Amino acid sequence: MATASDVAKAAGVSISTVSYALSGKRSISATTRDKVLKTAEELGYLPHASARMLAAKRSQIIAVTAPLHQDTDHTVHMQFAMEVTKSARECDYDTLLLVHDDAMEGMRRSAGTALADGIAVLDVDADDPRADLARGLDYPVVFIGIPHDTTGLICVDLDFEAAAALAVDRLADAGHASIGLVSHPRITMDRGSNFPLRFLEGFERRCRERGIAFAVAYPEATSARRAINELLTALPGMSGLILNTGSEVAADAVPALGARGRSVPDDVSVIAAGAAYSTERFAVPLDTIPLDAHASCAAAVDLLVAAIDRGEREPRTVLIAPEYRDFDSVRRAGVAEDVSQASA
Repeated sequence: MATASDVAKAAGVSISTVSYALSGKRSISATTRDKVLKTAEELGYLPHASARMLAAKRSQIIAVTAPLHQDTDHTVHMQFAMEVTKSARECDYDTLLLVHDDAMEGMRRSAGTALADGIAVLDVDADDPRADLARGLDYPVVFIGIPHDTTGLICVDLDFEAAAALAVDRLADAGHASIGLVSHPRITMDRGSNFPLRFLEGFERRCRERGIAFAVAYPEATSARRAINELLTALPGMSGLILNTGSEVAADAVPALGARGRSVPDDVSVIAAGAAYSTERFAVPLDTIPLDAHASCAAAVDLLVAAIDRGEREPRTVLIAPEYRDFDSVRRAGVAEDVSQASA
């Protein structure tokens, strides 16, 4: 393994000059610094990423602002943080997770002290104060989520409005004229979390466009029972159900329907949309429109690295198209009745 002495000898400089070039603690000529860094890389004294970091005077760190809230789904929260980390490593960056309640202070500190080279913003609210702060920073920032006002921002997310329309269309095309939506708990909606609001807007708009009777219910933290009861009261003939909610509530939906004498998919067709979880181990596997954390985070990190490395900071919103995964939890409306009549 090469040593500092080997680098100094090959570069024709003193060991102290090698130290100064690699640490940046003293000023030396750009020509000498570049020569030392190049020699160090050639001899394998420093990994390529480290040499580049020193040459560019960067930390090679991406800060991830992901504040914890009372209603935070910790599994999904860490899933997105981990996907940012994995994508960052593929680009030779490490990550620094900022989970302090004062997310604004974490962003200011990262930008003001060169603690990190850029910031990825998670858990975005519709009226997120971090959006105004990002607009005022001369610093690379990418949002994984979309606030109401995207002016001057780079944002990436699943197209939740399109996901809602896709779910409604799937049920409507199967003849379901009465569709319920189990959304997120009230605390999440009242906080203004961006994605359930966007999904809700897309759901209501598409139902109106298709002439579908609809109702919306907001569950308790881990149970679908009350929400299902509310939907069946509002829509006694409900034959289609969309779950844009957490995994525990979604898993409880089939038992909750069963408690009301409704089976899936014979009586009620069900789709889990914008789901960051698999339904394959549910009592009845459900058709799913996934929220792919890898797709969102990889796209966001690519944009952030482009902003850091190449100065590409043009504001834009990147919407990831939804895809449908079929597990046979949607049937044509009336099929169960037709089968029972035929067997009678």
